[in-house]
Amino acid sequence: MTTLSPPPPPTFNPLKLAPKSLIPPKPASDSKPDPSVTETPTPGPNPTQSPTTTLLHLAFNQDHTCFSAATDSGFRVYTCDPFRRCHSDPSGPRGGLGFVQMLFHCHYFAVLGGGPDPFYPPNKVMIYDDRQSRCVSELSFRSEVKSVRLRRDRIVVVVLHKIFVYDFNALKLLDSIVTVENPKGLCEVSHKSGPVVLACPGLHQGQIRVEHYGSKRTKFITAHCSGLACFALTHDGQFLATASSKGTLVRVFNTLDGTLLQEVRRGADKAEIYSLAFSSTAQWLAVSSDKGTVHVFSVKVDSGPLGNDGSCSTSEISGSNSSGISSLSYIKAVLPRYFSSEWSVAKFRLQEGVRYIVAFGHQKNTVIIVGMDGSFYRCQFDPVNGGEMIQLEYSNFLKAE
Repeated sequence: MTTLSPPPPPTFNPLKLAPKSLIPPKPASDSKPDPSVTETPTPGPNPTQSPTTTLLHLAFNQDHTCFSAATDSGFRVYTCDPFRRCHSDPSGPRGGLGFVQMLFHCHYFAVLGGGPDPFYPPNKVMIYDDRQSRCVSELSFRSEVKSVRLRRDRIVVVVLHKIFVYDFNALKLLDSIVTVENPKGLCEVSHKSGPVVLACPGLHQGQIRVEHYGSKRTKFITAHCSGLACFALTHDGQFLATASSKGTLVRVFNTLDGTLLQEVRRGADKAEIYSLAFSSTAQWLAVSSDKGTVHVFSVKVDSGPLGNDGSCSTSEISGSNSSGISSLSYIKAVLPRYFSSEWSVAKFRLQEGVRYIVAFGHQKNTVIIVGMDGSFYRCQFDPVNGGEMIQLEYSNFLKAE
């Protein structure tokens, strides 16, 4: 098996990446022609090929400076600031990729086959090196791979009931974790250099397992009474944000001792949470859902533990009205918790039902929103007065191409 050298921290501009084809070569056993062989293209459109591109997956890289789009015809990479495609894919439809995970700004990608015409078998993880324009290694499993997470020294692979942790350099298996059924491939890993913190579903509904590999400690957190929909870690893995299948509440935990630090309310009606993201300073938390609204919450992680370790319920959260707590909180002892809930500081309205992922931009108080309809938004929120976010930029990267 090929040995990979772990990439150093990125020191170059991602806009200078070569505009090579991002469709990895087929395995040698495939009977189709070798795509690495350069051929003179036939002029004019191919009537058998569809002019439309179907998005199958979207994901930000670890520092939210870029995002990758997996499609039914390969994948593309875009920078967020400025918004621009930094890779092109001129070779046309040749197979589907259902998942792409980019490693910071560097040349390594983890790709999975997907869609009606998958480019790779569903049980394989392909490590694609853009500098060599080929897949340099692969990992095979007995069942379908649901997702992959990368950091500079680890590759984390998620299957339905298990998670595998590999050393990035030698592709050596370091750990395997049994989980509850995990069809969404939920798993997060800290990205900051230093000890690895990994969060994944536990053995019971609503439970999250946190592995602190530096201190060799395992913590189980009963985050919700219903199933998990989404969760996110801060870059250093110190804090964890979780949302359940109900989608009304988002909770923030300390990963070391499992204490509940904060509970915020997205809304009163049920929703599917698509994405959670902390800002780089862990001061803000962004949430997207199928309701077509992106919320930004103020995170008060210095307020101390506000709930018992592993509790499904939470203590009331104290604070001022400026932080988004209802003005009716003074009668919270006699009214339902809804009236004393902590609400978002800012929000941005989008098309309902479209899956959006969110991240915080590198410009101050900005949020990046990318949708499965090809939409790209850059918005700005007022951290003091809150309210509706201001749209700074919009583009449709599918139509633009």
